[in-house]
Amino acid sequence: MSSEEVPNNVDQIPSEQKGAFHSFLKSLASFSGDLSSLTCPAFLLAPNSLIEYSEYWVNRPDLFAAIPQIDDEQQRMLAVLKWFISSLNGSYSSRVPKGEWEKKPYNPVLGEQYFMTWGAVGDSGETDVVCEQVSHHPPITGFHLQNDTAGVVVNGHNGQKTRFSGTSLIVDQVGHGVIKLKTRNDESYLFTLPSLTVNGIWYAAPYLELTGSTYIQSSTGFYVTIDYSSKGWLSGSKNSFKAYLRKNSGSTKEYICKVEGQWTGKSTLTPYGIKGGIPFMDVTDGVRPPMQIKPIEEQGEWESRRIWQKVSDAILEGDVNKASEEKTKIENKQRAEKKERDEANQQWQPEYFTWVEHDPVYSALEQMATKVIKSKHTDVSPGGSWIYKKDASQL
Repeated sequence: MSSEEVPNNVDQIPSEQKGAFHSFLKSLASFSGDLSSLTCPAFLLAPNSLIEYSEYWVNRPDLFAAIPQIDDEQQRMLAVLKWFISSLNGSYSSRVPKGEWEKKPYNPVLGEQYFMTWGAVGDSGETDVVCEQVSHHPPITGFHLQNDTAGVVVNGHNGQKTRFSGTSLIVDQVGHGVIKLKTRNDESYLFTLPSLTVNGIWYAAPYLELTGSTYIQSSTGFYVTIDYSSKGWLSGSKNSFKAYLRKNSGSTKEYICKVEGQWTGKSTLTPYGIKGGIPFMDVTDGVRPPMQIKPIEEQGEWESRRIWQKVSDAILEGDVNKASEEKTKIENKQRAEKKERDEANQQWQPEYFTWVEHDPVYSALEQMATKVIKSKHTDVSPGGSWIYKKDASQL
């Protein structure tokens, strides 16, 4: 992207907010350590919490529900890849309204909860989403996705370690997810999370790009490595990826097929040794299902939109000062609650998730992947997982 193409929204910042914007930039440049703890000015905030972003893992429930319907193991792995790519588009691109820029969501408070349901597309069935902030320092969110009609369950956790590099924010995602297919004898798939680069901050026009590598490992003996790249100064396409499907027992130099394209658009599949690919998917196709979320007045005191309601209302009204005041009240309340627990020597416990030091499914899949995949992922603890309590009882 040339300098002429870089959007610049600095002139659109109200004059009374420019001082806060420049102070924030100075803080970024001089801050050392994890930027997750750095307070962001209210005018750069999105009117929602980061905990809500886990819902986008299933913004294409038709692809999610289709996975166990396929009889061939290799084709099921490709169906998982198709769903995974669609979730990247939902999580990091399509959720941002057209014509707007990436804004920072609120840091979830400890114990914050989020519940929603993706409606059915055709006969895909509904998909329930349960999220809970299981740790504040470091920030970790537990997420659970379940479609009973299709017999598909995902359990995982993710967090962020944020640092400043040059003119960009680098977000290294921590955690993993495990898919289980109930109708396939609990056949399972481990997936890891990409790193993010937030560019355009200095121009008040932030946008995300995915970087690094991730992988998907199946209990059936297939695995996929995915490399992400962004548009360079002179060549390349933005939001590009290249994925290779292999067998654990095969040669790492050869692949079964290659899938490449844009995780925000079209991609093609090319079998090994064949010239020319065939269409794999277009993430812009398909119908986005309805979202079902309880009205705020019916939500519990720990539910995300109720916790942040006054802050979000102020942001949507354009009242930056009020948003900052309400946000500070929430942060001070959390500090006071932590102080009380520390003084009483009490250990906080999540309501919906529990820490499993040795998750047998995750450990087995990770060991399979470690033998053949060079790139490793960062996690909370080797072999451990935050597990939805109803699922943990079955381990």
